[in-house]
Amino acid sequence: MQPLFVELPLSAQTAYAQLLEASLGAEHVRSVADLSGSFNAKKVKGRKYWYFQYTEPSGKLHQVYVGPDTAAVHRLMERKADPGASAALAPLARAALALGCAAVLPRHYRVLRRLADYGFFQAGGLLIRTHAFLAYGNMLGVRWGGSDRTQDIDFAHAGKAVSLLLPGTIEARTDDAITSLGMGFLPVAGLGGKTGGAWLIPNEPEFRLDFLTPRHRGTDKPFVHPQLGVTLQPLPFMEYSLQGVEQAVLPSAEGAVLVNLPDPARYALHKVLIAGEREGAFRVKARKDLAQAAHLLAALWQWRRESLAEALDDLLSRGRGWQSRFRRGARALLEGWPELEAAPMLVAHGASEA
Repeated sequence: MQPLFVELPLSAQTAYAQLLEASLGAEHVRSVADLSGSFNAKKVKGRKYWYFQYTEPSGKLHQVYVGPDTAAVHRLMERKADPGASAALAPLARAALALGCAAVLPRHYRVLRRLADYGFFQAGGLLIRTHAFLAYGNMLGVRWGGSDRTQDIDFAHAGKAVSLLLPGTIEARTDDAITSLGMGFLPVAGLGGKTGGAWLIPNEPEFRLDFLTPRHRGTDKPFVHPQLGVTLQPLPFMEYSLQGVEQAVLPSAEGAVLVNLPDPARYALHKVLIAGEREGAFRVKARKDLAQAAHLLAALWQWRRESLAEALDDLLSRGRGWQSRFRRGARALLEGWPELEAAPMLVAHGASEA
């Protein structure tokens, strides 16, 4: 049987760590020189002052005071002619890929990069599902065995249900970001003809963007998030996986993009939980959920066992409904992957109970 994961060589793990550090640094040192706009001079009482004019992703025109006509201001203006901080990430990203890190597909990178540029992740957005799973591999220093890729890209936000301890004052126009890609994405209409939480390309329906949020107060109605500027589709149990956020970097031959991910232990156990919820035609989806869970649990058992135990205790403390669903999912997981080293933990917490 193919192993669930293979540990990446130390050189690849080091390259990823360097890329993550550089990406975090680039995010923190962004200045007007990294924005798309132009410098303009004004004379006030005979003295020359410089301003920078740019358009926010939301479409709002802004003018920022830079400073008087000094050598320091001219150095900043010269830097504007050079690539921004993010451009310097491309060589590091290519090095990480050459050493064995997993790459995000080019057009998927383009979508993620555009959303990042429009402030989606800074406003608290998270990457979930397939692309989060890809990112977890690089983060944990492993290459997943036998995992399939899909064409869709899935995002989440805590919405009204959970506080993520992420910046709360940043606004993003996610719908404008998607439209600006020029790839043909259109919003999918939900019930009543209103915009739902998904976008797709009509002639490529498998390439879609889904925006999800925890279900609150028992309603399934899409939630229009004012900070993100996009409609979110509520799903049950999602609040558990969004309590705890980690940052990761996704490399591409074109560069790298810094994203937010759910805590990997909570993500894996949430997959087991929702697999216990799926029935009938959704069994194929349940199998994919359990496959991701098995891969992640195998790696987390090696390197993050304590956080896995804490996340499991929290899940099972949420009541009988959560417990019964988790047990159904865990039994299916152990039937499909009986060699899983994390099995004793799941059994000890009642996975084998009726």
